[in-house]
This record gives sequence, C-alpha cells and structure tokens, in this order.
Amino acid sequence: MIVFKFSRLARLVFVSATFIGVSISSNQLIVAEDWNVFRGPLGNGTAAKNSDVPTEWSREKNIAFRTPLPGEGWSSPVVANGRIYVSAAIPGDQNPESRATEYDLTLIVLNAKSGKILKSVPLMQQTAEKSPKIHKKNSHASPTSIVAGNRVFVHFGYQGTACVDLDGNLIWKNRDLFFKPVHGNGGTPVLVDDKLIFTCDGATDPKVVALDAETGKVAWEVDRPVDATRKFSFCTPLTIVVDGQKQVVAPGSDCVLAIDPANGNVIWQVQYSGYSVIPKPIYHNGLVYLSTSYDTPSMLAIDPTGKGDVTETHLKWSIKKNVPHTPSMLADEEFIYSVSDDGIAMCVEAATGDVVYKKRVGGGFSSSPVLVDNRIYYTNESGLTTVVATGPRYKVLAENDLEERTLASAAVDGAALILRTADAIYRIEE
Repeated sequence: MIVFKFSRLARLVFVSATFIGVSISSNQLIVAEDWNVFRGPLGNGTAAKNSDVPTEWSREKNIAFRTPLPGEGWSSPVVANGRIYVSAAIPGDQNPESRATEYDLTLIVLNAKSGKILKSVPLMQQTAEKSPKIHKKNSHASPTSIVAGNRVFVHFGYQGTACVDLDGNLIWKNRDLFFKPVHGNGGTPVLVDDKLIFTCDGATDPKVVALDAETGKVAWEVDRPVDATRKFSFCTPLTIVVDGQKQVVAPGSDCVLAIDPANGNVIWQVQYSGYSVIPKPIYHNGLVYLSTSYDTPSMLAIDPTGKGDVTETHLKWSIKKNVPHTPSMLADEEFIYSVSDDGIAMCVEAATGDVVYKKRVGGGFSSSPVLVDNRIYYTNESGLTTVVATGPRYKVLAENDLEERTLASAAVDGAALILRTADAIYRIEE
C-alpha cells in the first residue's frame, strides 16, 4: 500500500552529494568535494582522487587534534565548509523507577582544522518514557547528518528529524513519525532534489518515508510489501540513475525496493530472506550490491533495469559466506571489497561474484571502510585501522591503533581522515 501526501514544491533546490555523480562508475575520476553525507560525496565510501590521507598514525603520530565529545553517539562525522558535524545524545535526568534516562538529542559543530567545538545545539528531548533499551552496539544518535547548501538535516530515527541552518538555528522539526523501535535507531536519510528520504523499519508497519526538505512535511510513504517475521532494519538508502530515471534503493527486512523519489512509486523489488539489514547498498558498473544481513547474510548483485517484482529475473548472482551484517561494501575497478563483522576481508569479482580472496583482518567490525587512492581503510571496533592495497592480492600496508572503541565510519577531508571514537573525534593528518 502506498500513501501519498504531497507537499508544495520547495522554493529552494537542493543537490545532495549522495546523488551527485551516482551514475558514474566508481573507477572514474571523482571531483574533490566535501564529505557532507554518510559514506562521502558519492555515498559509496570512495574519496576524491586527489586525497592524500596518511597511511600510518598512532595516538602520538600524525594526530592534528583529538577533541573529546560530550554525550554518546555513533553517527559518523560529515565535513562541509570547514566544519565537522556530528550528532550526540547527551544524558540528563534518570527516572529512578525505570532507570531510563532522558537525553538531549544534539548537533555538535566543530572547526574542521582546529577541532574546537563551535556550537552544541539541542534539537529535541528524548524522554525517559521514550528511551527504550538499545543494542549494545547502537546509540541514541546513530544516523549521520547531511549538509546541503545552507542547511543541515539531523535525523534521530524514530525520535524525529530536524533541519537547521549552518549555525544551528532551527528551520523545521518533524516528530510525527514515531514508531516502536527494535534495538534503537540507525539508518541515515538520503537527500534527492527536494525530498529527504529514509526508512522507518521498526517492530511493526515498516515503510519508507519522504519528507519535503523545505518544510519537513510528509511527501509520501511506501509500505513494505512483505510480511517479514522480524520487520526491523536500519538501512541507509542509495540513490542511483538508471536509463535517465532516479531510483532510491531501500533495503529492509525480506525485500529491497527501488522507489521513484518524485512520487513514491515502486519501480522494482526483489525479495530475499533477511532482517536487521544495516549495510548501505552500492552501485557499480550497472549493478546494485547489497547484504541481506541477519541471520545468515547473502551478498546480492541486482540489475536495476527491471520493473515490478524482479526476484526471478534480475538477480545476477549471490554469495553466502563471510558477507557483512553491518559494514557497507566498497567497489573499485572490477572488484567488490567487504569485511565481515568478525573480521574477514573479502574481494570478489563484481561481474560474477567469484571470490578472489578471503583474509582475516582481525577484530570485530561495525564501521564501513573507506577507499582513498587505491588504499582501503578498515577500522575495527577497538580502534585499529588496517590499510590494505586494492587489487586481486591482499597486501597489508599498515596497521594503526588508536586504542579507543570505534563503531562510526570515517570521513575524508582533503589530506585528513576524520575518525570518531566512543569519547572523541580525531583529525589524522601528516
């Protein structure tokens, strides 16, 4: 069932970095841009070709700054206009009867060069009554913010969404889409033209929602067409262009939908078995790649040119071993790279799914890797980053340990890596 609630045409035109160049294969030249959305300017974890991030660092070496952050949160940092934006849940009073805590859901703005906190902006309060238990690897501020033009979109999943200007002044807030979560919040929105689109996959009634980016009002809602046993998922959608038409690819429990962002019409869908879907899909050389997550994840390669239910016709290949539950994948040239939650790095041929190598990196993984100038940066949950060369041979170039718990994905700011840990944010730069 699709419910449409069209808002008036936004007066401002937004161009999301998630959408810029999404039809370009990731092995082509990428123009230097701000890392202003989750997974960077193309939304796929690939940095601009002129980036020169250090290969080696330690707690003492190549650290431009380490800034302690208030509160808690696993939203990944984004960088735009010389500033870093992260969200955090800052604890307040605790209810003595339920032991639940109130939180100020907050946007934190830092100077990207010095690390100085410029502003801390409370956007909404999460009451103790609406602070359900979350997974030990989640937080109350896990979705990543989006910076576009003169606006910042800050999302807190089932708690709501806010839009502020670059100085943190509130433009609009929408808290009307509250739903019962499982394990907390997670997925990040994507901005496509004048729509802010995200998944609302909770305990019941999973759906994909678009807000009018100017007003925050609901533009359309698309119900998931399957009755999954476990309906909750946390996936960030992917925006692509196929035959001149924009598609928002939104995986969830037991299905992935490709939706026309202008009106909410479902273009195609593929059904599978999987729930608690977390990795963001990628698009490379004409195919969409995704993970079905729990319980036993499969990596699927889908041809996005179909219409309707294309489960039997447009699934090109699938593999079932060492596929990530949580980290998103990377693509470069003819290869797809991934790391499983238990630390198995894998390289497969993008066209066929044939495994090129599997190697144990070590440690547990939640953050998504980044690709910088033919180097892959895999950061595990203890803060150890293993730098691996791209290509068909697994070659470790360096191992760098910050010795701090790390679940957020890194951002790239020119010649620097911006990395968030449980307690601080780092600028890693020679």
